[in-house]
Order: sequence, then structure tokens, then C-alpha cells
Amino acid sequence: MLGRLIGGFIVIIVGTALLPTVADQVKAAQTGNVTGAASTVLGLVPLFYALGLMSAGVSIAVGGLRDAGLV
Repeated sequence: MLGRLIGGFIVIIVGTALLPTVADQVKAAQTGNVTGAASTVLGLVPLFYALGLMSAGVSIAVGGLRDAGLV
């Protein structure tokens, strides 16, 4: 249980640290030859990255609590 929680916190910390890098790369990609709907979808990449990171944190927390018998 503790190993799973520590691993989850490491994933969350590394993912949070990489969020500005993902956003910068999306901005750099949008300055190229990307227009219309592709530019809109490309702009949503940081949002989906953050949502995936949050869902990973929630699932790790629930799994840890389930292993402890609290949920």
C-alpha cells in the first residue's frame, strides 16, 4: 500500500513539473502551419494532460484506501 502511494505521488510530482513544458510545446506547435480545427484540438492538449494527471492521482488514492480497507 505504501509503495503504491509513494509511486503515485512521484507520478503526480513529475507530471506536474512537466505541465509547463507540455504547454510550451503546444504553443510552439501552434505557431507553425496549424490552422482551424487542428489548432483548437492542439490547444486542448494541456487540458487533457492535466485531466489525465488528476484522474491518475484519484485512482491511486482510491486504490490505496481500498487496500487499507477504508473504502
